[in-house]
Amino acid sequence: MGASSGIGREVALLFLQQGWQVGLAARRQECLNELAQQYPGQAIARTIDVTKPAATDELLHLIAEMEGVDIYFHAAGVGKQNVALQTDIELDTVATNCLGFTQMIDTAFNYMREQGGGQIVAITSIAGTKGLSRAPSYSATKAFQQSYLQALDQLSCSLKLNIDITDIRPGFVDTPLIQGSNFPMLMDATKTAQQIFSIIKRRQRVAVIDARYRLLNFFWRLLPNALWRRINLMKF
Repeated sequence: MGASSGIGREVALLFLQQGWQVGLAARRQECLNELAQQYPGQAIARTIDVTKPAATDELLHLIAEMEGVDIYFHAAGVGKQNVALQTDIELDTVATNCLGFTQMIDTAFNYMREQGGGQIVAITSIAGTKGLSRAPSYSATKAFQQSYLQALDQLSCSLKLNIDITDIRPGFVDTPLIQGSNFPMLMDATKTAQQIFSIIKRRQRVAVIDARYRLLNFFWRLLPNALWRRINLMKF
């Protein structure tokens, strides 16, 4: 989900190159078709807008076309810097990253519950570690996603379901999502996708990418609010 560009497209390409049958889903059908045409008979492309009520049925239809699914990979998301706090931007982010995310993840989880197991993988972000002044709704929704995945992991364990949950938290990746920003330590999308692919195969529960961001994330967590609130992110 979210295979039309960025991390979603790069990871989908790696699965296709490894011979997997892949269902490609996103809002932009033409971008999906371009990738699917390179792998006829191996890739199925379908338009799904995760914010729409019909998205649940559309995902189940895609799964049925594929005759089942072993891994659900969720990379659909939006995020913008919004210092002016334009309400429409904030609400659009919440609609996609919270409501759409929940709708799709729940559908995949319940399908796998009936199927007898599987793996749910979602791209969250290190932005979920602390509230970021430059992108309030983005950092807040990523924190929501991380807590939600943690809850589902506990649910799977409590019910003794064979469903693995993988929460992948990249730093800032050079994709269209953050085009035009001047974030430091930008990571290459292709190399990031390769790391993600390895994490998925290991069925790792939580992974921060890369080593620099693991270190940064560690210290972010230690900072008390009295210090964090004084950090001026406007400089970056």
